[in-house]
Amino acid sequence: MTHADDNLHEFNRQMVWVGFTKLAPISLFVVVFGAAFGLAASQAGLSESIIVTMSTLVFAGASQFAALELWGPDVSLITLAITVFAINARHLLMGATLYEWLQHVPPRKRYAVMLVASDANWALSMQAFGNRQPGLGLLLGGGLALWLSWVIGTWLGVVFAGTLHDPKALGLDMVMGCFLLAMVVGGDKNLRLLVIWFVAACASLLAYRYLPENSHVVVGAVAGGITGTLWTEHKHEH
Repeated sequence: MTHADDNLHEFNRQMVWVGFTKLAPISLFVVVFGAAFGLAASQAGLSESIIVTMSTLVFAGASQFAALELWGPDVSLITLAITVFAINARHLLMGATLYEWLQHVPPRKRYAVMLVASDANWALSMQAFGNRQPGLGLLLGGGLALWLSWVIGTWLGVVFAGTLHDPKALGLDMVMGCFLLAMVVGGDKNLRLLVIWFVAACASLLAYRYLPENSHVVVGAVAGGITGTLWTEHKHEH
């Protein structure tokens, strides 16, 4: 990290609030999917307290839906754990990409920030870092907005079970993916990053086609991570 970048890891309440407000609009769609999860979990026979507690502590929509598909009287905790790990393996890559700045933050703050890390606020923070601007405030604030919306949505789904049907029919399942793509396109651009994303995308698509379900998440993250590790970034590339 160069001297000019020494303050990029710093964040305060104002920066956190900026991150919160930036992701507040997209969080409305998170409420919809939180409600869908609350409804699905209710239909699976889980109690209201367990459902809301799961969303509060886990905060991982894809893996929570996957867990519901495996839920049953003979459910294996090992199977659930492996499934959740596979779907969320991308967080290993997220943490690795953020380490350059997180290493300067005290452990208490570091892990507090990463507790609410998800695709959208990670992409927002990486875009800020790519533009040589502090990004941890965006990561924390945006994550809090998404987390709060997910919990509220889950609760609404439990309370108003039966009133929400299929959000995918409205195309709402594409919102988070489109937002992530927009952040990537608008972020820092160089040959190294383009190659990393290309390798990760190709590996993920091949795994999606030929390997077991959800394995494409792990394969894409690992392929991108290995490529980034082998192609060490130099400061003059910026």
